[in-house]
Amino acid sequence: MEAKQLWQKNGFTIRLAKASDAADYYFQNYCPLDKEVARLTGCKETFSKDEVVSFFMKSLADEDRRFFLIIAPDGQIIGESVINEIDWTLRCANFRICLFHPAQRGQGIGSWAVRMTRDFAFEQLKLHRLELDVFSFNPRAEKAYLRAGFKREGVRRDAVMDGGKYADDILMAILEDDWRELVKN
Repeated sequence: MEAKQLWQKNGFTIRLAKASDAADYYFQNYCPLDKEVARLTGCKETFSKDEVVSFFMKSLADEDRRFFLIIAPDGQIIGESVINEIDWTLRCANFRICLFHPAQRGQGIGSWAVRMTRDFAFEQLKLHRLELDVFSFNPRAEKAYLRAGFKREGVRRDAVMDGGKYADDILMAILEDDWRELVKN
């Protein structure tokens, strides 16, 4: 396992999740999930405490996942940034991020977390490819991913529903050579 990770900026912290975060600390900040977050991530709004804690603990034990928490200056967990589904043979993984509440969005926190997690994927995990998908009704997230060096690779047309209407699922990725070029400039 790589060294303990910790990044700080303007009082915000990103660090690896730990077991002591699960029961109250994570659950209280995660549930209920903001309606807009649920919409943008395709997730349901409410989970039981047992569901959240069980998933949290399984995530920590998963060798094919790196689970980071985004913490506000006041100590509250405001989001997560996750590298998951790591394929060590192909050196690729999936990426996802979520800021739990509207007050944290639009401040650059998510963009910063994307960059830090992206850099960790290539510097520490030595990945070749980091991929994600974003719904077409989330253009702010797509722009953040593009600024972080992710490129559109394809579109799954009408693959998801948004308020009774079909929407696209946009597939994006960044390769290690793309990342090297980006960070050298």
